[in-house]
Amino acid sequence: MGGLAELITKILEGLAKLGVNPSLLLAQLINVAILFGLLYLVAYKPIMKMLDERSKKIKESMEQTEYIKQQAERAEVEAKKRIDAAAKEGQEAVARAVRTGEEVKREAQQQAKQEAEALIGRARTEIQRERDEAIDDLRKEFADITIMAAGKVIDRTLDKKAHREIIKKVLDESTTLKKG
Repeated sequence: MGGLAELITKILEGLAKLGVNPSLLLAQLINVAILFGLLYLVAYKPIMKMLDERSKKIKESMEQTEYIKQQAERAEVEAKKRIDAAAKEGQEAVARAVRTGEEVKREAQQQAKQEAEALIGRARTEIQRERDEAIDDLRKEFADITIMAAGKVIDRTLDKKAHREIIKKVLDESTTLKKG
């Protein structure tokens, strides 16, 4: 231990040569230790508390950011579902419109077919009527020609009305025979 005392003595002498008072140095070291102690109690704890609070706020902000990010992802998924549902509804609406269009087209074709058949029926009826009129006209002309020919053959003029009735009766009988 003698070496330690000598070392301390040499240090104190060296400090004295530099103009440093050892008792004053010791007092200043004690003051600095007290200052550090007070700073630890007064400043360090509040600063650490403030830093802990700051750290807690940052952690809460990070958690809140993560929560918002998850909400945004959920909202994006929900929006995608809604868009998909709307697209599906749109496709169904288009399909319904196409089906309705096809039905309207089919009904229009059916109506046009019915109208065409009715027109054909009316045309056939008109043709039959005109044919019957032409046959009646031919019969009348035939009767007139026959009366005229018979009158020339007999060389006298017969009663046109009586001959017409006879010819009409013969023609009606011949028509009835043809139909039967």
